Amino acid sequence: MRFASLGSGSRGNATLVEAGGVRVLVDCGFALCELERRLELLGVEPQRLDAVLVTHEHADHIRGVGALARRYRIPVWASAGTLMSGRCGKLPDARVFTSHGHCIELGGLQVRPYPVPHDAREPCQAVFAADGLQLGLLTDSGSITQHIVDCLNGCDGLLLEANHDPQMLRQGPYPQRLQARVGGPYGHLSNEQAAQLLARLDHGRLRKVLVGHLSEKNNRPELARNRLLEAVPALESRLTLAHQDRITPWISL
Repeated sequence: MRFASLGSGSRGNATLVEAGGVRVLVDCGFALCELERRLELLGVEPQRLDAVLVTHEHADHIRGVGALARRYRIPVWASAGTLMSGRCGKLPDARVFTSHGHCIELGGLQVRPYPVPHDAREPCQAVFAADGLQLGLLTDSGSITQHIVDCLNGCDGLLLEANHDPQMLRQGPYPQRLQARVGGPYGHLSNEQAAQLLARLDHGRLRKVLVGHLSEKNNRPELARNRLLEAVPALESRLTLAHQDRITPWISL
């Protein structure tokens, strides 16, 4: 199993997961031409994607989904709430999952969506499993629930949001209403919340942690990294930060 971020942040998100002979794109928050360029940097042809999984309907996650699916005839999986928003555009092959206990079988890859508290219609994240390995994804969640902890426990890899530093958010350029949304229970995880989650997880199998969805205006990479390592110092050699404007290399588990 391996994964890579094609870009992570408020201007666009996309993550590539490959395992069990299957390649899945999680979200497509970039215009199609930009997504194609980033895929090429990883040596991946868009027509070789087996599916697109959409976590929710916000623009930084679905901007290029419709165009990608139509051009390359790729099936798109999403919750009923996400699809009913209509924001993905016309899809040639739309498939619905429930975010409560539904397991999607894609060849040798299992995808288990789970619900998260976020200000969207039916937002979810997912755990990917193949060949005895598990990769958990958690971004765009304003709170940590026990169910989230249960879903992510025992993972070999983790993509974890550390969106903002609360003090920077309060003193930053966002208007009060947007500050309340981002920092609220249905917004985004702060560095502190991400650190608290990491501290609650079993790290016995956790080989790689990719920190994503950092705000460019309300966070700094060193703040996120330092806070996470304060909580779990043993993860220092296993922790990497994703970027908005460039891809990560493949991360193998």
